[in-house]
Amino acid sequence: MENFRKTDVNDFIDATNQTKSRTLINAAFGWMFAALGISAVFAVLFGFNESLLANLYSVNPETNRASLSVLGWVVMLAPIGFVLAMGLGWQKFSMPVLLTLFVAYSAVNGISLSFIFLAYSLGTIYKVFISTSLLFGFMAFLGATTKTDLTKMGSFLMMALLGMIIASLINMFTKSPAMDYIISIIGVIVFTGLTAYDVQKIKNLEHEFEGESRAKMGLMGALTLYLDFINLFLFLLRLFGAGKRD
Repeated sequence: MENFRKTDVNDFIDATNQTKSRTLINAAFGWMFAALGISAVFAVLFGFNESLLANLYSVNPETNRASLSVLGWVVMLAPIGFVLAMGLGWQKFSMPVLLTLFVAYSAVNGISLSFIFLAYSLGTIYKVFISTSLLFGFMAFLGATTKTDLTKMGSFLMMALLGMIIASLINMFTKSPAMDYIISIIGVIVFTGLTAYDVQKIKNLEHEFEGESRAKMGLMGALTLYLDFINLFLFLLRLFGAGKRD
């Protein structure tokens, strides 16, 4: 009884809230890992199967140059449509519909990632993936544990992301290697910071949703973290592409 009297009720409430917060974060990370697994399966399936990969591009016999086929363009552009659909309609969609879109997005995006096996050596891909995992894990831990409000940093990073997208569009026409290198560096910085920001944001949204909305928020959190990881991986791959295939 003496120990009970000394128990601070606020400590119990804080412990309960932290448990719930971990539950939402665990849900987001669980779905994110599932999405990464699905993407990896489809990337390897297409990347190491020439008959499947051949459906995504065609080779001009006169110039011997490869270009995307109709299916290739669909695979490259469809992920954008999936992200927009989920981002704009997640509140209207039921959980089964949202989950179906999420799984389909993971698979299609995995197919689009199969092209990296044509551009980079397996050694480079493996090393960059490990580096991305370590960096992502560290920033996720930082975002989940820091008491510093990262809202202002998030706003700055979103502006930097917008500027990077505009610069990338311009560089599609100028094709400047120096600009491409600078964009890659900025991309790594932006998505490294966004990882910590997004994890903290998911943690802070813990008490904003209940029931199915809470489950859907876990899935949308997973989508955000998945995008952070994939983009960080791709920008690091562009920076450390010394193992590019000829």
